[in-house]
Amino acid sequence: MRRNTFRRAVTAAIAATTLAFGLTPTLGASATPTTADSPRASRPCSAETRAEYARCMSQFRQENAGRLNSRGTPPGMTAADLRSAYRAPAKGAHTTVAIIIAFDNPNAEKDLAVYRTTMGLPPCTTANGCFTKLNQRGVKGDYPQPDGGWALEGSMDLDMVSAACPTCKIMLVEADDNYMNSMAEATRTATRKGATVLSHSYGGGEGGYMWQLRDAYEKPGTISVASSGDYGFMQASTPAVFRKVLAVGGTTLTKKPGTGRGWDEDVWSGSGSACSAYVMKSPWQKDTHCRMRTVADVSAVADPATGVAVYDTYENPFGLEPGWIIGGGTSASAPYIAGLIGLKGNGSTFTSRTPYDNRSAFFDVVGGANGLCGGDYLCNGLKGYDAPTGVGSPRGLGGM
Repeated sequence: MRRNTFRRAVTAAIAATTLAFGLTPTLGASATPTTADSPRASRPCSAETRAEYARCMSQFRQENAGRLNSRGTPPGMTAADLRSAYRAPAKGAHTTVAIIIAFDNPNAEKDLAVYRTTMGLPPCTTANGCFTKLNQRGVKGDYPQPDGGWALEGSMDLDMVSAACPTCKIMLVEADDNYMNSMAEATRTATRKGATVLSHSYGGGEGGYMWQLRDAYEKPGTISVASSGDYGFMQASTPAVFRKVLAVGGTTLTKKPGTGRGWDEDVWSGSGSACSAYVMKSPWQKDTHCRMRTVADVSAVADPATGVAVYDTYENPFGLEPGWIIGGGTSASAPYIAGLIGLKGNGSTFTSRTPYDNRSAFFDVVGGANGLCGGDYLCNGLKGYDAPTGVGSPRGLGGM
């Protein structure tokens, strides 16, 4: 691609995302809101547009009115499907993986129990010490107001970490609201309470405000894993854009019998990719069309059309029946990757560089696109590194 054409494509993408995230056209500064709006339990958390507020990166649909199908299995990809696709073992380390969401999911533990029982996974409860639920200050109780959109998001996060790492301990930390400062404070609480792997299925637009949050996501001895976004080739999302955060893109994963892997994987059209306007490029990123940080680093299943099974019974803003729901978005891929890192037991030493040093441990995702950039790697699934899927999707735990 000619350099001036490439620059026009990037400029157009940033302008489009500026509108999508509800930001002002000037990327260099953001106004700090003086008060938070009232929680909006009647709308999906993916519809958030306020500057410096997080939106979740999830999409949902439903088949069979939330019930198991005639074979006694839920619609959507099961934990066994994902183990097959990514060659993951069923047992591993007992790492504590923290999931950060906004607002309260009142049914989190009981819904998780149904998912794990249905998937043949061991129990993960408060009673056996596997499951812990905390508020933003690290207290068991005094939880924030429930929100149906974030509750459904949280259910998918819990289910995906469980699918990836049945032996991990899970810590659910609920921020007071979805203001990015609150999300960062909940993240600090998670690390203070001992989590080494942290899953973030949300993001806000880039801006000068984000530097005051960076310490929460780049704490030594931990790895934050974040959704790259669900809006294709656009502006980078915070916290995924930070250099030491592992940014996870999304794929369309489908069964393909008769092939060596048994699965086919392409770029999901919504997978977030971007050139940062703020964060310097890491030395292990060798791509040439972004002078700054390129998003994403790795990828996994995210297309809601071929999505994952999720169990949730709290009232949701989509009008979906309580029970089994099919989920997608990079809110599915990020917690799944976080779970695999936990399964490997590598949370305290894993860094955002690790996949780049172990590329043979990833399936190269070739095919598909998430935008218009003249055939460039920034929005197309090409051989080797590409921005929508990074170095690829996991081939076992070698790159975790």
